[in-house]
Formats: sequence, C-alpha cells, structure tokens
Amino acid sequence: MKVGDKAPEYLGMNEKGETIRLSAYQGKKVVLYFYPKDNTPGCTAQACNLRDNYSELRRAGYEVIGVSVDDVKSHQKFIEKHNLPFTLIADTDKKLVEAFGVWGQKSMYGRKYMGTFRTTFLLDEEGRVERVITPKEIKTKDHAAQIL
Repeated sequence: MKVGDKAPEYLGMNEKGETIRLSAYQGKKVVLYFYPKDNTPGCTAQACNLRDNYSELRRAGYEVIGVSVDDVKSHQKFIEKHNLPFTLIADTDKKLVEAFGVWGQKSMYGRKYMGTFRTTFLLDEEGRVERVITPKEIKTKDHAAQIL
C-alpha cells in the first residue's frame, strides 16, 4: 500500500471477535498501525503512547486501530493490562499484513524469521492512504506526536 491507494474494506476480527470493516469509519480519518507483537517493550511503548494521547488524536479526527498477527485472547490481555481505549485486529491469517506489504523477512541477532514491520498508515475519510510512517521513522515513545 502506498499513498493514494484505497485500503481494503474487510480489516479483520478485533479483540471481541467482531468483524471490522473500513466502511464503519466512513467520514473519519484512521490511524491503522501495524506492530510486531503484544506485550513486547517497543509495542507496549507505542500502544501506551497512543493511549496517553488518544483524546488528542480523536480531537484531530482520528480513530486508532492496531493490527498484529497475535490472536484475540492475546489482544484481550494486552488491552486489559495496558488499559488501551482502541480496538486491535487479530490478523492471525496474515491477510491484512500481506495486503499492506508489512509482512516479510526480518533478522535479529543473525537469526532470520518472518514478521511484521512496524508501520503506520494514515487513512483519509474515504479510506485512502494519506501518509505512511515507515519502520525507520517510527518513534514508539512519541508516535502520537508523529501522527499529529
């Protein structure tokens, strides 16, 4: 996905097992942020920064949706533990991470594995990609400010 592309209508299942569709956010801007894993240091810092600045993001017209390949149960625990006010999509079939091009080979300490590249897509009121914040640009502890 790149600037100008229309995001897919079906986004996936959230932490409550509800189907999330882009059309439910018609007329609103959406922060669709992809992150590697629930309850890891960087992902927790990013989620908590978005939580702490949530009212400011909402005032600016944004809805926040997080996406990882963790399952519904993992998302429920992550939300409860950190009191997150936004929904998280459980992309266990990896359809959304692949559609957005954020799933690929990563390496850590010389070990290669498949995973999610931390990436944020800002969607306009029509569901088109307005801006992409790439893995190299994202500051997990100050992500809301980058969005605003």
